[in-house]
Amino acid sequence: MHQSCTATQLIDDDRVRVTRFDFAPGAQTGWHRHSMDYVITAVTDCHMLLEEPGGGTRQVLVPAGTAYRRVEGIEHNVINDGDQVMSFVEVELK
Repeated sequence: MHQSCTATQLIDDDRVRVTRFDFAPGAQTGWHRHSMDYVITAVTDCHMLLEEPGGGTRQVLVPAGTAYRRVEGIEHNVINDGDQVMSFVEVELK
């Protein structure tokens, strides 16, 4: 069984939900579907292995200090594919 990442909720109000995710090497989120638009900001270099519906996978590097946004409905499992701790902050837009 794979180790789960640690999710620490920082803010949850009427406008946003902000969560910090910390992953040991090999840790993962587990399969999930995003119910809101969201922005990810990398705290560390994030070497992600993304498992996607239909069995596909993608390796992505999100450099520390950079950000990206995605729309509601994205479904995936995020795995730390690196050999160091990986951390990012997710801001979900309500």
